[in-house]
Amino acid sequence: MVQLRRVTELSCRPGDHCGGHLQNSSPCELHVRRGFLVPCDWIPESSMGSRVSTAAAVCVIVLAVLVSSPPAAFAVTDELDCLTPHEAAAVLLYPRLQQQARLACDQRDAQYAQLSTAADVQQWVETRRRYLAEQLGPMPARTPLNARTVRTIQAEGFRIECVIFDSQPGHRITANLYLPAASGPVPAVVVSSGHSRTAKTADYNQRFALQMVRLGMAALCFDPLGQGERSQILNAEHEPEHSGTTTEHFLMGVGSILVGRNTATYRLHDAMRAVDYVCSRPEIDPQRIGFTGCSGGGTMTSYVMALDSRIACAAPACYITTFRRLIDTIGPQDAEQNIFGQVAAGLDHPDYLLLRAPRPTLISSTTQDFFDIDGSWQAFRQSKRVWGILGHPERVDLVEMAGTHGVQPQNLATIGHWFQRWLKHSDAPVSIEQFTVRTEQELRCTEHGQVLLLDGEKSVFDLNAELAEQLRRERTEKFADRTPAQLQQTIRDVLQIRTASERQPPVMEDRGRIHRPDYHIDRLVLKTDEGHLIPGLTWHPRVPSDEAYLYLHDGGKTAAAAAIEALVDQGFAVVSVDLRNQGELQAGESSPLLTDWKSYYLAYLLGQSILSYRVEDILNSADFVAFYQKPREQPRKVHLVAEGQTAIAALHAAALQPELFASVTLKNAPADWTTIAGSPNPVGQLDDTIHGVLKSWDLPDLQPLIFELIRR
Repeated sequence: MVQLRRVTELSCRPGDHCGGHLQNSSPCELHVRRGFLVPCDWIPESSMGSRVSTAAAVCVIVLAVLVSSPPAAFAVTDELDCLTPHEAAAVLLYPRLQQQARLACDQRDAQYAQLSTAADVQQWVETRRRYLAEQLGPMPARTPLNARTVRTIQAEGFRIECVIFDSQPGHRITANLYLPAASGPVPAVVVSSGHSRTAKTADYNQRFALQMVRLGMAALCFDPLGQGERSQILNAEHEPEHSGTTTEHFLMGVGSILVGRNTATYRLHDAMRAVDYVCSRPEIDPQRIGFTGCSGGGTMTSYVMALDSRIACAAPACYITTFRRLIDTIGPQDAEQNIFGQVAAGLDHPDYLLLRAPRPTLISSTTQDFFDIDGSWQAFRQSKRVWGILGHPERVDLVEMAGTHGVQPQNLATIGHWFQRWLKHSDAPVSIEQFTVRTEQELRCTEHGQVLLLDGEKSVFDLNAELAEQLRRERTEKFADRTPAQLQQTIRDVLQIRTASERQPPVMEDRGRIHRPDYHIDRLVLKTDEGHLIPGLTWHPRVPSDEAYLYLHDGGKTAAAAAIEALVDQGFAVVSVDLRNQGELQAGESSPLLTDWKSYYLAYLLGQSILSYRVEDILNSADFVAFYQKPREQPRKVHLVAEGQTAIAALHAAALQPELFASVTLKNAPADWTTIAGSPNPVGQLDDTIHGVLKSWDLPDLQPLIFELIRR
């Protein structure tokens, strides 16, 4: 039990800002009651004095903020808004992340400019290849392919085999192998699909394959995860649950991130297994393997050509640009196109090329592509310089054709010529041709059109669930003797959260009062030492009790108005705030399913998390509640309530600084991350994931750090 000091009385003085709170404008007598100032005409005579609550083991002292009238220049667009439009624009998360990313890109480019020798290039490449491999997480084991051909289609001058092989045990890949009618082992080009629902059978992917087979090379078109016959989420009719293939990739990403992988980890492994398969075929020369693909296929081409030394020749299409141009234009894209921390670490699009220097590589681009063409040329220029340092400038090139996102006929012919030159050692001209493509049904590999309907098939969600359970067992054994202080330090290190002594207290600026029939609301802005502004509201009953609440909600400071008013009706003062990307601090639309994925992935590229920003916001807000008009050695205690996903940030804040909170109430909150890791429907979970967190802790591990936890 904490002993309360006896409450004293105080007379107000001119300048104490009482006029806005009382009916008269002259100085009035105020009482310091239970730790805060209250106009004396609000305090019944019988309630004077102090008392100690016996209902809780720790005392909680309510905060009531007395504010002056706002400056005349202050104007807001809504009654409960606290920021001016200019202020809100200045502190939005995405633009601030853009600024950080630009600085990181500039630093990377400055370092690149210092490369002058082959030794410099080797060190640059080794550092970034190691980083890329580490961030993708350990790749699954290379197990037997168990390949089988389910059907063969004979065509003029070639045949198409519909094949199925294992990526991992119980996790299968469907593909079409195009084999020319040629004697002896031939080169082969693996074609990775873009984000098309039909994947391997999409017309542009078929044209890739037909171009190669026309030139006497084999081609393998395979279905990526979440596309074609490999949808990972089916509805009751055994059809893909989501119309957009990127949606599946994002949902796979939630669990993958939690276990320290990435959607790219699984997709890259699939692509390498596709290379394993073509190399296993006696008709194909394993020393002459190429790789290409458009859009999302260009992404996979970039990863595979950077990490798999078997790729003798590569041609990423409609993807390569620079992160600087990407961030300044369309922003981060699909889940697998973002590697944790890569922008901060200086791993840019041009580096996917540099990591394979000086092997033959062609960049295929279009002028009006949303993957910015200026960035494509910058990447090419950087590559050309490095290939020159290594003595082979002729082995890297770029083709640009007019058009929007996609592979134009001349792009395709040029790609075909590039593979012919380096895999067949022929510079014979390759003209533009028209190709007749087949239907999706003709090229199907499974009987019912989806691998999930095969016996024993495992989805990515199943694989993540298995890994999450494995990590749970490993944590139990590894951290059996971990102390609370050690866990807190781990959380601080991972989330990059400062200690209380490292943070300066926030400065409160009042933004005016709004009167309600039985209470009033004071608007405020908390200015943090890092220049962030937290808009908030203090909800005051006429006669406050001893206890204060800090109330958080996914929808921001006004979303839980009914619940807050119920607390006010009971005599409690309540502070509510907008955390990052909530309320006034939310820019644009946020998907209920995927949240604000662009902000999330820009932070992810910088090695950060939205969760860490929100934890800092909560700690700053709680600091304000605890220490407003109080000496630092005598803080108030704060009851913390959080609804929905915001409860995850609240739980971490309370675990890091439990002395601030008398109790923590979590409403409609996720119970743990282990379950989420294996869920095919992690609605609204992306914002609150941390890369690889399940290697170190899960949500239940935080509860012992908190004085009192109530789940509802």
